[in-house]
Amino acid sequence: MYLEISNPMDYHVALYIRLSKEDESEGPSQSVQNQESLLREFVQQHRLQVVDTYVDDGWSGTNFDRPSFQRMIGDIEAKKVNMVVTKDLSRLGRDYIMTGHYMERYFPEHRVRYISLLDGIDTGVDSTANDITPFRAIMNDMYAKDISKKIKSVKRDKQRKGQFIGGKPVYGYKMHPTEKNKIVIDEEVAPVVRRIFSMALSGMSCRKIAQDLNESKVPTPATYANLPVANPGPYTGLWSSERISDMLQNETYIGNMVQGRSVKISYKSQKCLKQDRENWVVVEGTHEPLVDVETFRKVRMLVQSRKHTRSRTYDFLLKGLIFCHECGYPMAVINRKNAAGEDVLYFVCRTYQRFTKAGVCTCHSIKEKTVTDAVIAKVQEVCERYLKPQELLPIAEEAVEKADKQNAVENELQAIQSRIDSLTANLDKMYLDRLSGLLLDADFQRIYDRVKLERAQLEGNRQELELRKKSPVRNEDRAKELVQRFLDSAETNRELLVSLVERVELTEKKEIIIKFRFPELSKVS
Repeated sequence: MYLEISNPMDYHVALYIRLSKEDESEGPSQSVQNQESLLREFVQQHRLQVVDTYVDDGWSGTNFDRPSFQRMIGDIEAKKVNMVVTKDLSRLGRDYIMTGHYMERYFPEHRVRYISLLDGIDTGVDSTANDITPFRAIMNDMYAKDISKKIKSVKRDKQRKGQFIGGKPVYGYKMHPTEKNKIVIDEEVAPVVRRIFSMALSGMSCRKIAQDLNESKVPTPATYANLPVANPGPYTGLWSSERISDMLQNETYIGNMVQGRSVKISYKSQKCLKQDRENWVVVEGTHEPLVDVETFRKVRMLVQSRKHTRSRTYDFLLKGLIFCHECGYPMAVINRKNAAGEDVLYFVCRTYQRFTKAGVCTCHSIKEKTVTDAVIAKVQEVCERYLKPQELLPIAEEAVEKADKQNAVENELQAIQSRIDSLTANLDKMYLDRLSGLLLDADFQRIYDRVKLERAQLEGNRQELELRKKSPVRNEDRAKELVQRFLDSAETNRELLVSLVERVELTEKKEIIIKFRFPELSKVS
């Protein structure tokens, strides 16, 4: 289009160039060099004075926080620039709302003339090309949305295959030196990860583990990875209990690839939302584990047992396990001095503590040691009765009889899961074919409904088999082994207590009710 610039000396020009990864697929015509050549030819033809060339290479058009774009805006604010020239409108941006903002409001308010060469847009003159600019912006936005869907589908497919697609692997791992999308153990910090799990298994809280690492001057994951800190604070560079808790419950350390823990709000926003655990993408056995499964299971159980307690000052054997029988809330612990000036811990009902005047519940006040000793004695009594040979023999015989059936269930589960994964992969491929035009919408919908129905039926079968796997008979050998170990070290081993006991309830009359994790022990008690 012929662009008329009658007074070139009045303009101070900014040449703006943008190239993103999706633009590279369109060929060399979109390259930075090609764009700059076209823009330089234009300014020379019209004898315009160039203030600077602003290049954002590798930045999406939906993101307007590009460094060079913001630098250009700063020069406009400083009145150094009053004309902006791009190759086409999509170089300015692909978000039609923000593009319209700059075109319709920002540039006019700052007396900036905008020219898009290939689109024939020139805000300095009246033309039909300017009138249809909003529609061009919408088309550019739709293109960006379509590209985003395709990229998201490809990434999801890689996640389901167990391929790592993140920026940096979890602390303790690093990228494979030769294989793409694969992680390996980082031997430099792997001992730290094992040390953390070992301390947790010994009964140390996340807060104490973090304190121990800070005292030992162990670099945090962010420090080790040399990650930049936007707003440094007094706790920057220090381990936290939240970081430790997250590590201790991360299945990556047992060889499972865990991804999809958060997702971007949309292709226009960089903000992410945390996903519920059931929406995570977890693929088992993708890399070498740092921690064995049994240790991980015990540690996670210990960490979760503390989520009911808010006490960060006192450690005691029943921490996170003791509840009020009447109101159901966790018991609080307070410290009182006795006649000898010694510290003595007491349990009190947290509901009563908060709403004493309302009379919602009663105090339930009792010494922590009294309850702990009673719980240990009760659990020991149950365990000793449970270990009687005449009671264990029929249970063992029944467990052996069911073992073969259990193996068959496991094999059937694996076959069903394999089929579900295959159907999911087919759905992803069909979606890509639909986006690219290889598959008609009607055909896609027909096949999609059929495959979705089959997958739903398989999911139902899988859930039924999972319930069969969780039969109480499977727990007999596990219960027997834990019971014997508890009898050997009942006074100090919190890990075993948490493995056996789900919760302890204290009644208003100071009676103790113990709920075991294993149905067999509940029957004996």
